Amino acid sequence: MDKIQNAANYVSDSVKGATNTASKEANKEVAKDNNASVGTRASAAKDAVGDKVDEKKYNTSADVNKEAAKH
Repeated sequence: MDKIQNAANYVSDSVKGATNTASKEANKEVAKDNNASVGTRASAAKDAVGDKVDEKKYNTSADVNKEAAKH
């Protein structure tokens, strides 16, 4: 039963990691946009950093669950 739960967690965490990757990239583009206001660019840069932290967290968790599902 644990293998099934670990596999489900792996899929869930992989999706969450991918979502954060996409959000991070979008925020990076906004942060680089010279046509956006300084406040908008700063907010997007802050959000990109937060997305990067979440991306790493979920990808690490996915790797742990993937390995646990194998055993």
